[in-house]
Amino acid sequence: MAQQARERARPSLPRVPALAVLAHYLVGYRRTWRAGVFSSFLLPVLTVLGFGVGVGAYIDQGVGGVRYLEWIVPGLIASTALQTAIGESTWPVFSNFQWIKTYFAQSAAPLRVGDILSGHLAFVLFRVVTTSAAFLLVMTLFGALRSPWAVATLPVVALLGLAVAAPTFAYASVVSTDSWLAMLFRFAVIPMTLFAGVFFPVESLPTALRWLAYATPLWHGVDLCRAATLGVAPQWSVAGHLLYLAAWAVAGWLLACRAFRRRLVV
Repeated sequence: MAQQARERARPSLPRVPALAVLAHYLVGYRRTWRAGVFSSFLLPVLTVLGFGVGVGAYIDQGVGGVRYLEWIVPGLIASTALQTAIGESTWPVFSNFQWIKTYFAQSAAPLRVGDILSGHLAFVLFRVVTTSAAFLLVMTLFGALRSPWAVATLPVVALLGLAVAAPTFAYASVVSTDSWLAMLFRFAVIPMTLFAGVFFPVESLPTALRWLAYATPLWHGVDLCRAATLGVAPQWSVAGHLLYLAAWAVAGWLLACRAFRRRLVV
């Protein structure tokens, strides 16, 4: 009887075990969210003032007949989502394996590799969507959104975040030192941010670089976000963009599952 009472008192996992992992990260975030709120609103304000207002003042004709501020905002939303997703998928994942060993503690509980990975990715998407929503709110206050379809940027950035976070999870779980994470930002994130249509049209690039930009997931997110905020059709089909980002997400998920299983399953 005493044994049965202890079993009944013991907290059980939810029907979806990944939710327990997500709850773990949300509890930690509840203690640290105040540090990020200021930057979540300050960053878009400074970016708008610096690029949209400052640089935009020298671009009289805008871009494609659109004010530079209105043209650049969707690119900044997508690039912010990208940087948030990769930032939450590099050192946090690496430290969970190498330094604080959180993943090993979770695998000792009745959690599968898929649960551990899904729960952490869900938290990354939470961070991406909330950060992008804050950016969208600031842009609304600046009057930089031309279409009510701008709200559609939130599911777009969620898919973009998953498309870049899942492969980054796989990368961060196999590198030996965190120096490789800094190289990821230097040779992938920064070039993508500069040449994937955030600050100027991709069509102005040479042909070879233009196709490299098309191959990045960020350009697809930028094109979809720009179409939503401006209320126009994207350069590529909506279905093509979504399928391409989904392919990145699925491939990244499979690679991350394989890498996590090699590290956690004895």
